[in-house]
Amino acid sequence: MEMMVLKDKYELGIAAGKKAGELIRNTINEAGQANIILATGTSQFQTLEQLIKEDIDWSKVVMFHLDEYIGLPVTHPASFRKYLKERFLEKVPALKAYYLINGEADAEAERLRLNAIIQQHPIDVALAGVGENGHLAFNDPPADFETEDPYLVVNLDEQCRMQQMGEGWFASLEEVPAQAISMSVKQIMKSTHIICSVPDGRKAQAVKDSIEQPVNPVYPASILQLHASCSYYLDQSSAALLSVTSQ
Repeated sequence: MEMMVLKDKYELGIAAGKKAGELIRNTINEAGQANIILATGTSQFQTLEQLIKEDIDWSKVVMFHLDEYIGLPVTHPASFRKYLKERFLEKVPALKAYYLINGEADAEAERLRLNAIIQQHPIDVALAGVGENGHLAFNDPPADFETEDPYLVVNLDEQCRMQQMGEGWFASLEEVPAQAISMSVKQIMKSTHIICSVPDGRKAQAVKDSIEQPVNPVYPASILQLHASCSYYLDQSSAALLSVTSQ
């Protein structure tokens, strides 16, 4: 596991976006196309801003994303489909293909549809974040480290839902959906490379637990310690509680 601590969220995003761009270009050069996972949420704003500036042949890229609320309209400000359309898909040339999670469809049917597709597309580069409760995608603690299915229907715990409200996506806790379709931990771990962007002091404890605690479902992102090519991009605030940091 590699770790970089940058000055602030802007330098973090530039560094993470450049690294992701480099890995995607290298994969295209070697394999002819790249299969990627994009994360959403406030932690990814700067990383995606940099990624769309990278010199990448997007016509050779297939994109999946990590999670989506069940029952939330695509027009809602918190919709991750809306997020990816506005912050990524509309700002880059046409991709070879992209597969967005439809949270308004029948959840089980949508989960099975996505499972069948992603199993045909081994993931080369995954962008991820860590939640305030340590979640990876919407796998809240204690996370399921064993299920092989690529996508799951999950229940969102109160701390996760409070984070979504605190970030301004919802006006009240009651408005935050109680369930989501989320990529599983096992599927994320199958990615060849993982770029984990985690800015902000409110995530400092989750970062410390993820990096310094033993691997345990109580700290979902701790599983990334076992990944062969995972790079953490932190800012000084999110890294503040770490015992040792390197730049």
